[in-house]
Amino acid sequence: MSDIALLYRDACMAELSAIKPGNVHMFADGHGMVVLDFITSADASSQVIAKPDLSVGERILSAVKATWGAVGCNTNLGIILLAAPMIQAAYSKDGFSQNSLQNVLNDLTQEDAVKAYEAISIARPAGLGEVQEHDVTQTPQITLLEAMQVAACRDLIGQQYANDYQDVFNFGLATYQHYLAKWDRPAWAVTATYLAFLAEFEDSHIARKYGKEIAQAIQQEAKNHFLNFISQENPKLYQSTLLAWDVDLKSRAINPGTSADLTVATILAMHLLLG
Repeated sequence: MSDIALLYRDACMAELSAIKPGNVHMFADGHGMVVLDFITSADASSQVIAKPDLSVGERILSAVKATWGAVGCNTNLGIILLAAPMIQAAYSKDGFSQNSLQNVLNDLTQEDAVKAYEAISIARPAGLGEVQEHDVTQTPQITLLEAMQVAACRDLIGQQYANDYQDVFNFGLATYQHYLAKWDRPAWAVTATYLAFLAEFEDSHIARKYGKEIAQAIQQEAKNHFLNFISQENPKLYQSTLLAWDVDLKSRAINPGTSADLTVATILAMHLLLG
């Protein structure tokens, strides 16, 4: 396995190791999926997403196919969509940076969109529905960047493509680094990052599945938990409260999947920046 493949897999595993209320993690399965599905998905997708000499679209499609071959369900589409351009940037001559990532995004082609749409149709993410313009069930006539720009108003992953991953670099990394310095515990810094994303943004996965009102209600719950959590000198003192909220969210079939995807992208960005 290449160094970049290992960094990608490590980011997936770091996110799984932390408590993420409503999402699958080492402390609790959920939504008909188990932790082993996500470990297997990280292993399978890492083998192909980080191969040299692939286009972004090829990385996305091969990683989704490998995941489905391994677990037969959508465990990581959002992660793959975010990670593929980042990995492409890591192979650039100047290495990974927000600037090299911006160049990758600007160079995306219509063929990248064709392959990404195929990957999305394989993964069949919950609540996708149909949109009037550039629906994923149609052959795209635009580049992958243009498709993501169209989706940016309703999808946080599309928003990252459209704004050069500003939320990952400016918000996610700053949050992770702050709480890693405060507590010196990577898993708790991951939890803080996940809760921060969920508190700061309406989770796209929740909004697609249940609508804006429910997404905003969960966002408000997250704000309250985030503020209580970060006020702890010892984050472990808030563990039982987070696990109780985890049970509550899963009883309502609420999965903040996009917040988890952005958390993985944040950890991957840190790993790639450090090399």
